[in-house]
Amino acid sequence: MTWGTELWDQFENLDKHTQWGIDFLERYSKFVKERLEIEQTYAKQLRNLVKKYCPKRSKDDEPRFSSCVSFYSILNELNDYAGQREVVAEEMGHKVYGELMRYSQDLKSERKQHLQEGRKAQQYLDQCWKQMDNSKKKFERECKEAEKSQISYDRLDNDINATKSEVEKAKSQLYLRTHSADESKNEYAAQLQNFNGEQWKHFNVAIPQIFKNLQDMDERRTVKLGETYRSFADVERRVVPIISKCLEGMVTAAKAVDQRKDSAIVVESFKSGFEPPGDYPFEDYSQNLSRTGSDSTISTPKNEGGVKPDPKHSISKTAKNKLWLFGKKPKAPSLEDFSHLPPEQRRKRLQARIDELSKELQKEVDQRDALNKMKDVYEKNPQMGDPQSLQPKISETMCNMEKLRSEIHKNESWLSEVEGKVSTRGDRRPSADVNHHAPHGRESPEGSYTDVPNQEHRSPPHQPDPRQAHQPDEFDDEFDDDDPLPVIGHCKALYSFNGQNEGTLLMKENEVLYIIEEDKGDGWTRARKQSGEEGYVPTSYVEIAMEKNSKGAVTYI
Repeated sequence: MTWGTELWDQFENLDKHTQWGIDFLERYSKFVKERLEIEQTYAKQLRNLVKKYCPKRSKDDEPRFSSCVSFYSILNELNDYAGQREVVAEEMGHKVYGELMRYSQDLKSERKQHLQEGRKAQQYLDQCWKQMDNSKKKFERECKEAEKSQISYDRLDNDINATKSEVEKAKSQLYLRTHSADESKNEYAAQLQNFNGEQWKHFNVAIPQIFKNLQDMDERRTVKLGETYRSFADVERRVVPIISKCLEGMVTAAKAVDQRKDSAIVVESFKSGFEPPGDYPFEDYSQNLSRTGSDSTISTPKNEGGVKPDPKHSISKTAKNKLWLFGKKPKAPSLEDFSHLPPEQRRKRLQARIDELSKELQKEVDQRDALNKMKDVYEKNPQMGDPQSLQPKISETMCNMEKLRSEIHKNESWLSEVEGKVSTRGDRRPSADVNHHAPHGRESPEGSYTDVPNQEHRSPPHQPDPRQAHQPDEFDDEFDDDDPLPVIGHCKALYSFNGQNEGTLLMKENEVLYIIEEDKGDGWTRARKQSGEEGYVPTSYVEIAMEKNSKGAVTYI
C-alpha cells in the first residue's frame, strides 16, 4: 500500500503529516537532551557527595576500623558508579541526541525538496488546464459568432429587397466565422488532448513518485526513531555490568565489617600498659589513743605481718597519680621520646618511628651503592665522567646514613627502656652524635664499600664529641673486665688522634691497632695497642679490616 495510489489527492494532508513527523523527532531529541542533563547533574552530585565525605587526609589519618575502611570503599565504588553515569550521559549525547539532531536537519531538507517537486508538478498541470480552458472558451465564442453570421446570411438571402452585394458580404462573413470556429475547434481539441495526457502523467507518474519519496522518508524517520530507542536502552545496558561490579564491591565492603577487629583496634589504640591500681592500705590514726577495758572488744584492722602502713601509699598521693586513668587525663607536652605517653602507646609510637627511619636509611644505602657503582664505572671509563664529581654527593649520603643510624639507635634505646629490657648497645656503647661525619668515600663498618683516600694530602674528618658521646665511668666500667676481649680484626690509623678524653685511645698516623669491638653506629670503635692499652678511637679515623670466622679471610670496609 503506497501513498501515491491511495492518497493521490491528499497532498496537503501529507504535507502536514510529514511536518508532524519531524516535529515529533525533534521533541524526542529534546527529551534525550534533558535526560542526559539529568545524568550529568546526578553524576556531578554523586562526585561532590563522595568528595564531601572522603576528604584528603594525611597518612596518620588513614582509617583503621573496618567500618571506616568499608565506608571509604563504598565511597570509592560510588565514585566509580558516578563515572558510569557520566559515561551514560556522554554516550546519549553522542550516539542518540547528536545523531537525532543531524538526522532531523537532513529530513527537513529532503521534505522541502519533495514538496517543491510536488508543487511544481501541480503548477504545471494547472497551467495546462488554463490553456485548455482558454481554447475551449475561444471555441465557444467563435461558434456563437458563426451562428450569428449564419442567421444574418439566411435573413439577407431570403430578403427580396436585399441587394446582391449585401448577400455576398454576409456570405463572406459567414465563411470567415465558420473558418475561425473550425480553427478554434481544432485548437481546443489539441489542448484538451494535451491536458488529458499531462493530467494522466501527473496522477499516475509524477505525484505517485513524489508521494512515494515522502513515504520512504517518513518510514526512514520511523525506523530511525526505533533505532535511537534501542540505542538509548543499549547505553544503559552497556554500563550495567560495571555498575553491578560497583554494587558487588559495596556488598563486599559491607561484609568486611568486623566488630571484633574494631574492638581489638580500640584496645590497641588506647591501651596504656599500666597495671590497675591495688587496694589502698588502711591508715589507722587511733593507735596513739588509750583504750579502757570496755573498749577492748573494739578492734581495728591490722596489717598483715604487723607492717606499719607506708605513708608513700597514702590515698591522696595515689589518687593524685592514678585517678586520671578513670577520668580526664592531664595534658602533657609532647616529648621527643614520647615519655608523656602511656607505656603501650609509647612503645607503638617508637616502633613506628624506628620503622620509618629504617626505610629512610635503606633508601640512603641504595643511593650510596648506586653512586659507588657509578663512580667505579667512571674510574674504569674516564670518558664517561669525572669520579670526583660524585664525591660530594657520596659524602652527603654517608652523612645522612650516619645521622639516621644515630636516630635509630637512640629510638631503639628508648624502646628497650619501655619494654623493660636492657639494651646491650645502650649499656656498652656511648650515645650517637647526630652531627658525626665519615670521611669522603668511606662508611661505618655496617657498610660494604671503602674508597681509601689519598694519603699524600688529606685532613682528619670531624670526630664525634666525646663530651656528649662518652662518660668516663662508662669506659671505666668496660675496661674493668677481668677477661680481655678477643681480637676481631685490625685497623690502620689514617689520621692522628690525641685521645685527651678519658676512655679514648691515643694513636698516631699509620699506627696499626687491634680491633676488639665494632662500631655500633655511634662513630666509635674499641681498639687495643700492641702494648695492651685499650680505648675508643673515631671510626672515621681508621681503615678497618675484620676477620671473618676462623678462615682468616679479611674483608675491607
